[in-house]
Amino acid sequence: MLTNKIFLKKTKKGGVMKIVREHYLRDDITCGTEICAFCNQKSPCLQENPSSRSGLVTTSHYLLPDTNVVLHQIDVLEDSSIQNVIILQTVLDEVRHRSAPAHRRLKDMISNPDKHFYSFCNEFNKDTYIERLRGEKSNDRNDRAIRQAAKWYADHLKKCDGNLKVVLLTNDADNKSKAKDMGLEAYTIYEYVKSLKDAGLLMDRLSVPDTGLAVEDNRVQFPEHLPLLEIQRGIKSGKYLQGTFQASRENYMEANVSVHNDDRMIFIQGHMNLNRAVQDDVVAIEMLKECDWGCPSSLVMEETEEKPDDADIEGEDLKLKRNKVPKEQRQPSARVVGIIKRNWRQYCGILQQSALKEATRHLFVPAEKRIPKIRIETRQANVLAGQRIVVAIDSWPKNSRYPHGHFVRMLGNVGDRETENEVLLLEHDVPHNNFSDSVLSFLPKMPWIITEEDMKRRRDLRHLYICSVDPPGCTDIDDALHYRELENGNIEVGVHIADVSHFIRPGNALDKEAANRGTTVYLVDMRIDMVPDLLSSNLCSLRSNVERFAFSVLWEMNHDAEIIKTEFTKSIINSKASLTYAEAQMRIDDKGKNDPLTLGLRGLNRLAKILKRKRTENGALTLASPEIRFHIDSETHDPIDVQSKQLLETNSMVEEFMLLANISTAQKIYEEFPNCAVLRRHPSPPPSNFDPLLKAALSKGFSITVSSGKELADSLDKAVLPEDQYFNTMLRIMATRCMMQAVYFCSGTISESEFFHYGLASEIYTHFTSPIRRYSDILVHRLLAVSIGADASYPELLDKYKTQSVCNNLNYRHKMAQYAGRASVNLQTHLFFKKRVIDEEGYVLFVRKNALQILIPRYGLEATLYLNTDRRKQGPTFEFDEEKNVQRCGVVTFHVFDRVIVQLSIDRSNIQHLKLKLELVKPEVPGFSVPKASQRDVNLDEPPTKKVKT
Repeated sequence: MLTNKIFLKKTKKGGVMKIVREHYLRDDITCGTEICAFCNQKSPCLQENPSSRSGLVTTSHYLLPDTNVVLHQIDVLEDSSIQNVIILQTVLDEVRHRSAPAHRRLKDMISNPDKHFYSFCNEFNKDTYIERLRGEKSNDRNDRAIRQAAKWYADHLKKCDGNLKVVLLTNDADNKSKAKDMGLEAYTIYEYVKSLKDAGLLMDRLSVPDTGLAVEDNRVQFPEHLPLLEIQRGIKSGKYLQGTFQASRENYMEANVSVHNDDRMIFIQGHMNLNRAVQDDVVAIEMLKECDWGCPSSLVMEETEEKPDDADIEGEDLKLKRNKVPKEQRQPSARVVGIIKRNWRQYCGILQQSALKEATRHLFVPAEKRIPKIRIETRQANVLAGQRIVVAIDSWPKNSRYPHGHFVRMLGNVGDRETENEVLLLEHDVPHNNFSDSVLSFLPKMPWIITEEDMKRRRDLRHLYICSVDPPGCTDIDDALHYRELENGNIEVGVHIADVSHFIRPGNALDKEAANRGTTVYLVDMRIDMVPDLLSSNLCSLRSNVERFAFSVLWEMNHDAEIIKTEFTKSIINSKASLTYAEAQMRIDDKGKNDPLTLGLRGLNRLAKILKRKRTENGALTLASPEIRFHIDSETHDPIDVQSKQLLETNSMVEEFMLLANISTAQKIYEEFPNCAVLRRHPSPPPSNFDPLLKAALSKGFSITVSSGKELADSLDKAVLPEDQYFNTMLRIMATRCMMQAVYFCSGTISESEFFHYGLASEIYTHFTSPIRRYSDILVHRLLAVSIGADASYPELLDKYKTQSVCNNLNYRHKMAQYAGRASVNLQTHLFFKKRVIDEEGYVLFVRKNALQILIPRYGLEATLYLNTDRRKQGPTFEFDEEKNVQRCGVVTFHVFDRVIVQLSIDRSNIQHLKLKLELVKPEVPGFSVPKASQRDVNLDEPPTKKVKT
């Protein structure tokens, strides 16, 4: 024991607590290199098992980076060419405290045997540990500790191999100078990488501070960001507000800030007011005077051309705000005064090459439109042209129009299916690497056998006529149902859910991986599983004619679907059939079928209709969104046809019983664990969210009441136009856009009055029915198992703060999975139209200043029809009437909900953002014509299609 320090600390109750901190040193911590015989003699474990030596292999030199090199150049360290690296405990601890993402990436490198990274515990080695000197700064002490460890390694390795060197990598001039004075080999990361053969792309991966990329013009473009201390004081006094920056997808000069601990969204407009904030940054804002408030422009604006760093952005702002916004249209507006936390990540996109020959500075155009272009330096522009690449932001100087960053890696050719899917997953932060060996090690050993001990702990329900009803091709079957008449005249209904928590135990590597992934992600042509395939498609999947473990909810009901008794039990089942929705519907409709399974389906369907009627009467909403299914060619994997998903009675039947199971489970776990139940709530939207819906409905003579979910549901039911069957669906689609995001939460973190689920009109709700694809459901299963005595508890399960932290990650993963799914549909749509030009019916969803947002029901997508609003250009000119929210061109006027015929094709002018190009076919505008489409002509005189997803 080297030190024994005693601290006295005051407790919250006013007492004094004695804390003893002891620090132990060892003499048997090994250097980690395979050629060292000395460490082998010292370490008992290495003597017994020499193969347990990890990390460093024979080479000419080992690298020893300091903390800042690891933090700022981790993209370089991740390159496959960088191997044999010593990561000191001092560095690892500092990285952990300063950047959780960088720490995770560093740990992954250390655990990767191909990288040969070795973690050396210098803080517990008697030859490398140093005490902090009186008056010495913590950072200076750590630099000294790194030099001391480097010196020890240099001396130690000379005994093993006189030619083997240790190279200290540091960008700190003082640290480098002192290291050289000690006789150490020390270089900056730039010097080291430049010395390597074929450095090429590796040089491009260096972050900006070490490449010399800087703006030579000293003209200040943006206001200085306030220091963090001043921001904190301002927030405390109310002068500033703190919130999350949300850039606009439609106008690169506009954004909103979601104010923390408040429902408000504050509008930001113009370069100077945006002040270098990037999507998802946590920013400090200062409210503008009310006379300077603005409102979102109706223009759809994209920054397409490269502009010099010293371009007149102040002039651009003045053009944007040329006209004062009428008082009734103003929205609370502010300007960004400082950055509290940068939430930069790696971005996918393409290189926009400089027009100058031999130039090394180019612009990177992110695939995500809300991210600004990024200035990078690369000597490989010709190689990167036409490639999807990944870039990271390093800084955004106040004298540069664009942020500065560096190249990270290439993904593949633009337009390649695998590359585009990779971009989609990276952009939505979907974990999609193969499951590691440590995760797979916790899977059950095959063949899997049900033991007598298993049977003792479960209710045997194998005799029941249980079946599952799912979409076609479903292999991860979470749920199954049964129905049977009881002798007392009542009905027993059972919902049986895959018992995933039996196979995934708390805290192991499999559990941690599932918690991190949070959800299974469904793309059009692939599925990213939350748990390995052995569980998701085999042992947990409730397939027919095999015995499976389940967690069952059993209700005794009367014939009016009133619940008399609810019971929860771990069970073993044997599903009698795995049906699709269509197959189940055919059984129900076929009067000649009267087998027990079919009779059960008819009984379930009858009860489901009663349950749905009761929910609707209680105020549950029936909303809509277009949903489609692609038919994929089995050989080329190209989409060959698109169909709207048909919703049958059996869809609703399954939905009703899943909702009932979730509500019953929520009530049970909250009753047993009022402070740590995992629940799901859907907040009521603020009244301002409904403004677009109210305005649109009023244009057709309907008044929508939104003071409660019940009144909204009733208003939507009444808003019907007999001559336009799709009108009500359009209203419901718009109502969906007004909703807040439903979120998971821990019951002990908010008041019970906030538990309400607005969309379902339910006082309490959770997710229990899909544990194969949602980690939230696994947590709920564990709570439910403890509440019925079927499993043991553990500390983290009952810790509301840790549970809420998990819920926060689940909310993020769930949102990203939704966005990824939509992006996948868009990608397949673009592939579908690549060789097609089609005339199709659409509806005007929004009227913009220079465009119409058109909904195409057949393909379940939205696209922008740009209009010519500049009289100086050739062709018909449109005029926007902001008061009436219409576009006019001669005798033709466009309103929200108008039915149009548009021609769909692919716009190839931007290879990064291949997008649907819309041309107006009907109504015909004088002076404007569109070539005849190659297929599918439609007519405005035909009745509109009606496709509704509830």
